[in-house]
Amino acid sequence: AFVASNEVDSGTLETIQLCDNWAGEGKTEVNVYVMQGELSNQAAVQRTQDIYDVIEAGKCKVKVNVIDQQTANWSRDQAQNLMTNWLSTGAAFDGVIANNDEMAIGAIQSMKAAGIDMATVQVGGVDATQDALAAMQAGELDVTVFQNAAAQGSGALDAATKLAAGEAVDQIVWVPFELVTPSNIGDYLAKN
Repeated sequence: AFVASNEVDSGTLETIQLCDNWAGEGKTEVNVYVMQGELSNQAAVQRTQDIYDVIEAGKCKVKVNVIDQQTANWSRDQAQNLMTNWLSTGAAFDGVIANNDEMAIGAIQSMKAAGIDMATVQVGGVDATQDALAAMQAGELDVTVFQNAAAQGSGALDAATKLAAGEAVDQIVWVPFELVTPSNIGDYLAKN
């Protein structure tokens, strides 16, 4: 049995929530930057595709224009440099959709250094790391997505135990991704 989380959910949950946030601010159209993980990595490819799938499927309550999309290789430092380059263009933007929290935090650090009020932009990541949760508590990160590693581990153990006993087990045991926002962050502070 293969225990996993459906990668489609991570980028989809992240993007839909950011869209809802922008709509909640009364926006009808937004300009965003997309930060990708390593281009050879399936999660990076899928999470990026999720963004476009949400937009194309009409699941976004606002019109989303992707100004630019580049890789920052899952790295906080590379993301900070990339965001600094984007800021130097002077283009107006409403947020950053990052494939992981490290890149989202790098983008946030760059924006803060440039004097951008983090309340004026929406930033999303994936992983619900401790640093990301701290950034969310500080009002800087707006959305992240929790991948329950403990549940994946226990799911794998449970499947192995059943297989050893000769019981039938589903081919794949799905552990759902979970959306984390400022409204439910308290549920996740002790999970990673």
